[in-house]
Amino acid sequence: MSDNDEIIEWRQLREFTAVDLTRSFVLSWHVDGGALIIDIDVYLTPEHPFYEKPRPAEKVCIRPAYIEFPFCESLRSDGGSEGELADIAGNFGHGALKDLRRLSDAHYEISGEFGTVFVDAERPLLRLK
Repeated sequence: MSDNDEIIEWRQLREFTAVDLTRSFVLSWHVDGGALIIDIDVYLTPEHPFYEKPRPAEKVCIRPAYIEFPFCESLRSDGGSEGELADIAGNFGHGALKDLRRLSDAHYEISGEFGTVFVDAERPLLRLK
């Protein structure tokens, strides 16, 4: 990382405006066509354009979505080994997200109940299902 690079927290990334990743849950990981796809139940805040008022039995607005990291070049877990991207992604667990941050250009760190994952890819996209 060079002196010009600055760590950027997920709240500062426009893709995650009006969502709360710390109240979201990772369901699975896979690689498709060179992109890392993280299947997620995402927490939407009232400011999000797809926010819906929760039903009486629900407390919050959770929607199925995925986070896509296009052109994924490298993927590893904290202490993990090298290998094919699809094999590596298939070994990651699920659980609550704790943090997502950009360490430098095209280098990201995702942490949660599943551990810490490092991704070298293009800027992430959040897509609601």
